[in-house]
Amino acid sequence: MDRTAESVLRQCVDTGASDVFIVAGAGISYRQNGNVTVDNGDGDAHLKPADTERLIREIYHMAGDRDMTALMEKGDDDFSFAIPGLSRFRVSAYKQRGTFSAVIRVVAFEIPDPAELGIPDSVIRTGEQAHGMVLVTGPAGSGKSTTLACVIKAINESRSAHIITLEDPIEFLHRHRKSIVSQREINVDTESYVTALRAALRQSPDVILLGEMRDYETISVAMTAAETGHLIFSTLHTIGASNTINRIIDVFPANQQRQIAVQLSTVLTTVISQQLVPTVDGGRVPAFEIMTVTPAIRNMIRDNKVYQIDGIIYGSAADDMISMDNSLLSLYQQGKITKDTALAYATNADMLARKLRA
Repeated sequence: MDRTAESVLRQCVDTGASDVFIVAGAGISYRQNGNVTVDNGDGDAHLKPADTERLIREIYHMAGDRDMTALMEKGDDDFSFAIPGLSRFRVSAYKQRGTFSAVIRVVAFEIPDPAELGIPDSVIRTGEQAHGMVLVTGPAGSGKSTTLACVIKAINESRSAHIITLEDPIEFLHRHRKSIVSQREINVDTESYVTALRAALRQSPDVILLGEMRDYETISVAMTAAETGHLIFSTLHTIGASNTINRIIDVFPANQQRQIAVQLSTVLTTVISQQLVPTVDGGRVPAFEIMTVTPAIRNMIRDNKVYQIDGIIYGSAADDMISMDNSLLSLYQQGKITKDTALAYATNADMLARKLRA
């Protein structure tokens, strides 16, 4: 296999793939519209360990001769880099059965238009809030980073503010517009999310984007930041507002959970959950659950009645309070997805089936 890493990445961009997989024992593979396909174009379907090592060393060279020590010693390394005139790439390099492997995500230079992606205006408007905590949740690869990049771009173009992003790694690059945007990469510009978040509070921020809330210490500092008048955006790998709230509370020791529920009820303003679902024309489109925290929902969080929140969302007709199933129903009614797809991604398939029949 004599292809260069740059030719592999160029093919990924040219074919509209979202990811490329470099793993020994398999051919170079690409993910398009959610499906992984093997490229057998060079007649040699299987990468040997020497092939994957050569390709990955080329990628590290393109990333400014990045140090490979983390990959060698720990077996994992995440970073991003750009090829001028082509695209940006987010790399997750790792060892697999003792050999070098990598999954590389294509990240566009320009932040896309949210309307073209199907991101509702109510999601973009979360950036108009003065303070509080906004969470964007969903499984890996569901477009959370892109959604947040679109929100940050809208803030940057409309407000005079200091925006600090803490990411691992940085994906989208934001130019200074009306706002000043400080983008910090974990393990490159700072030690950890917690360290960077605590430092950010001394850097006169108005908006803080926290790439991921990984542990109770990070969540605790983030809630305190939201409590003290900052607008905090972050992500979790959960689906649904009630699951997200329970996940945050359950991260803490049992003797702190009551206090955390009360604190969360005061700082949380919006929970957005998203999934990418296959369309009838072979593409993918996002489906959203949006929960805007009302006084009634604050009381439910504080009084440990989180299980009642789903009913509030499901019964709402407002554009800033929509259930995942109603979002899927709307996509079906617009002819973008099939009935089977809507049911496959539904949170309450039986109830959605009744709506579809009606």
